[in-house]
Amino acid sequence: MMLEMQARSSDGYAMDWLWPSLYHALAMLWATFWALVLGFTISGVLQVFVSKERMSRAFGQTNLKSVSLATGLGAASSSCSYAAVAAARSAIQQGAALIPALAFMFASTNLVIELGAVLWILMGWQFVLAEIFGAFVLITIMWLLICVFLPRNLEAEIRIRAQETIQGSMHCHHEHPGSSGSAATGPPARSSGVTSEREFAAGNRSVGGHEISKWTGVAHAFVADWSMLWKEILGGFVIAGFLATLVPHDWWEALFLQSGPAVVRSIENALVGPIIAMISFVCSVGNIPLASLLWSHGISFGGVISFIYADLIVIPIIIIYAKYYGVRAAAWITGIFYVSMVLAGIIVDLTFSALGLIPDGLRPPSALEHAHIIFNYTSWLDVAAAIFAAWLLFLHFRSQEKQTARACH
Repeated sequence: MMLEMQARSSDGYAMDWLWPSLYHALAMLWATFWALVLGFTISGVLQVFVSKERMSRAFGQTNLKSVSLATGLGAASSSCSYAAVAAARSAIQQGAALIPALAFMFASTNLVIELGAVLWILMGWQFVLAEIFGAFVLITIMWLLICVFLPRNLEAEIRIRAQETIQGSMHCHHEHPGSSGSAATGPPARSSGVTSEREFAAGNRSVGGHEISKWTGVAHAFVADWSMLWKEILGGFVIAGFLATLVPHDWWEALFLQSGPAVVRSIENALVGPIIAMISFVCSVGNIPLASLLWSHGISFGGVISFIYADLIVIPIIIIYAKYYGVRAAAWITGIFYVSMVLAGIIVDLTFSALGLIPDGLRPPSALEHAHIIFNYTSWLDVAAAIFAAWLLFLHFRSQEKQTARACH
């Protein structure tokens, strides 16, 4: 009897944390699904509609104009970290220089309107202002670090690897009978049915010698990106949900210096903030509730900003960097981003402290309770995104059926 009661108690405890954890994961996915669809669509559009020559003209050189344009384009695109990484990879493959591509990627996750709106609602306008100011500081620091420290041959290596991963993004592929895989005779098709994204770039709309529409090309690229990244995305949401449920509040508090010289506290908090983000697996808008938890439990103002910026160095995304560009390049990109995030957080903290813009007094309770599945404007965006994604899937599978039918004749 005692063993049975203990077993029931254990089962009850498991349910107490299992279902809330999964609910948190689902709620974050609910809040960001539309952005995922938008971001991967933008990635496909870049691959299909924008030629390498046009991309090279706009972002092929690193200067103030190209970096500013990339930052503005990023701010107008998706807020999903995973989709931003995929879009930046496509831009590099199409001829963009590394610094504008990384500026685009960072702005896509930290300067978008929806993130600012959530940040304002949950934490206040001061954090929105700090997010914007710090983003430009970070991009400037990143630019300087890459120019000074990045090995000269690494950008070329990154571009080559981006080309290779696009060709092999759906793993095993083979050529149609009678096709050499060249642009003249038609590029190779994948045995899995997903055609290489590069086939649709720079005006090449031929698959196995047959013309396809540009939007069918976008659909193929959309499916290829999802097929490559869905495990990392799903894993990130699930782990974030478990962290939100299982990690005690006291544990978060113990990570940050609560006393001592303000400068030392600012530096320590800015150093720790991105590390917490790395192990929390939360991306873009999804990390604002966790940021509010950290703020309510003692992290400094600049530490919060560093944490929010660090959605581009969470572990699943570092794995994606390695998959896209190789381990060496992934380590450099991660290291440069980390140092830039820390320095930007410290500069934001010192600047806003000097201007008297850091909120003082009793800190509000955590906003993690806002991670709920409710029907609001985000739900309508999710519905629209689901319909659009279904249309792209229809185009993709219809094209594959046509290819299969032709192969049988």
